[in-house]
Amino acid sequence: MTKVTFLGARGKADDASVNVHPSSDRRINVKVPFDAMSGRLSLTAPGTVTTSATTEPLGILPPPPPPPTTGKLTPVPGPSQPGAPKLETATSKNVAFAGSSNGVTFSYRITAPAPVPVQVDLLRETDGTVVQTWQVPSVQPDVVNKITWRGVSAGQLQPDGRYAWRLTATGASGATAKSAQAPDSSRDSFDLHDHIFPVRGRHTFGDGFGVQRSGHTHQGQDILAHCGLRIAAAEAGTVEDNKFQSAAGYYLVVHGSETGIDYAYMHMRAPSPFEAGDQVTTGETLGNVGDTGDATACHLHFEMWSAPGWYKGGSPFDPLPSLQQWDAYS
Repeated sequence: MTKVTFLGARGKADDASVNVHPSSDRRINVKVPFDAMSGRLSLTAPGTVTTSATTEPLGILPPPPPPPTTGKLTPVPGPSQPGAPKLETATSKNVAFAGSSNGVTFSYRITAPAPVPVQVDLLRETDGTVVQTWQVPSVQPDVVNKITWRGVSAGQLQPDGRYAWRLTATGASGATAKSAQAPDSSRDSFDLHDHIFPVRGRHTFGDGFGVQRSGHTHQGQDILAHCGLRIAAAEAGTVEDNKFQSAAGYYLVVHGSETGIDYAYMHMRAPSPFEAGDQVTTGETLGNVGDTGDATACHLHFEMWSAPGWYKGGSPFDPLPSLQQWDAYS
């Protein structure tokens, strides 16, 4: 066997493969890929593919979240060669949001007799891809250097997943030091998400999508929360509408820059400061929970519409599954 594929659910979208080097024709050791899902396995040998159709699916626990971080510099675990510079690194947060205004910051400090060249790689741990590289030809010793990344590489928002910073410094003798091994999922790592839960405080779910109302059905999900709680942009995008309507109260509609989905935020306490055409970032404050319009309690009525958008040919769909997913990590 040369390759094992974790098939996960039906279809190929969640397939994850890993190359193997068996020591015999009866046993192989397989490192489970970071993004593997529970399901059956496919075994590949040169010239043929054999799929296990009789064994039970293999259950795989999701990867644990990256460890909390203080943002304080600490010595790295290595590896390093004799005579290589000493390294300290830190990461500002263990959860970041693509398209946010502040991003995630990697800090590092070099201890060496003289300036040294440094390369910083940002890895996507789900597949080992280097999504961006920073090369600094001369880093001064004992100086704290910082790099901030906002989830965008080559002009594209990067997908959800686990990412990690990797620093390599080369001393005058040619000896190198690395901040950690490439597959280390705990050192200087963080989870990147492209959405955030819109209500930034304690909340419960109220009436859902499709509930019968007088003369119509509910087209979104109610999120019950105290008046005044901050409402954040679930996804970065462009403001389409900022208006008042007798039923919706003060409301705002944002067109998602990555997904093309329109997000409607209704019953806000006061008009949002944004105007049509303004750009908002993931997590940016749009307004506050209120009870304006046809509302009997403080809540955010949240809608999601497929492309081409809100009352522009798109259709509303149930936002609850997405909200529950975002709520789990943000």
